[in-house]
Amino acid sequence: MQDRMLDPEAKTSDLGTMVTLIDTLKVRVPDERARHPEKQNRPDTPVLRKPDWLRVRAPGSGQYNETRAIVREHKLTTVCEEAACPNIGECWSQKHATMMIMGEICTRACAFCNVATGMPNPLDADEPRRVGAAVAKMGLKHVVITSVDRDDLADGGALHFAEVVLAIRAAAPGTTIEILTPDFLRKDRAENVVIDARPDVFNHNLETVPRLYLKIRPGARYYNSLRLLERVKERDPSQFTKSGLMVGLGEAKEEVMQVMDDMRSAGVDFITIGQYLQPTRKHAPIDRFVTPEEFQAYEAIARAKGFLMVSSSPLTRSSHHAGEDFAKLAAARRALDLKSV
Repeated sequence: MQDRMLDPEAKTSDLGTMVTLIDTLKVRVPDERARHPEKQNRPDTPVLRKPDWLRVRAPGSGQYNETRAIVREHKLTTVCEEAACPNIGECWSQKHATMMIMGEICTRACAFCNVATGMPNPLDADEPRRVGAAVAKMGLKHVVITSVDRDDLADGGALHFAEVVLAIRAAAPGTTIEILTPDFLRKDRAENVVIDARPDVFNHNLETVPRLYLKIRPGARYYNSLRLLERVKERDPSQFTKSGLMVGLGEAKEEVMQVMDDMRSAGVDFITIGQYLQPTRKHAPIDRFVTPEEFQAYEAIARAKGFLMVSSSPLTRSSHHAGEDFAKLAAARRALDLKSV
């Protein structure tokens, strides 16, 4: 196994050395790359039985298969598959797929995420064209583009992200574009390139409360992520900003409310709140299942705090019903603008 250290010149105790990048091309279990090599020696965590409100139908409709065929034809990666999203059957049956660019291997090793960790392959220069072509072929009104973290790249993949946005604009000019980006930690304002590509929605998830970052999201920093969202609004106030939280990891209600306040201070328009679901027994354990009534309470609190749009339910994910939610978000802004006239 080969290790490669990222950010070897880290100078502050706050940030420290961010992550050890494991060259998974050298790891075989057996004859296949280990998906989460950094977690293999961890003890198994308990698995809680899912309550009825978290049970979903297995995918398999004709439209689901058609969406999958288009994804395969254009050699694309989707976060729906890589992150084992519970909503894949519903979304793909409605021709909604969240495309994941810059490869399927992430340089981070978050305790909640099912995306593979390791040394990524070089960027595919033809990927923006293929994404644009797939969006046009699927006839999407709204598309969500996300990515793995690419700490190995000087700009964190910002230019590639922007090229994908521009390629979609060229191939499907009527499609609204939502991006879910990495944090661009220590990339010297590389996110400006992405902001200047002018997506309709700029999403970056805070994921959890600050107290749990070192355990759940050790390669990231809460205030860096918060500041990223704020910089989007500073550079282009017309762009919608969006961020999401998982609950059920051991956070307190008061901590969730404080994150809501932090988001509003950064100008975030849209908050999503969903139940954390444990991908494997090597990932962070579920502390508890938050009830649908508690999600309804979080929604009421968030709306009272001034978010234009709130999606809060056990199965809420960043891109779940994204097209419908974008229409509601735009309508909410228009209504607010009319009130201010």
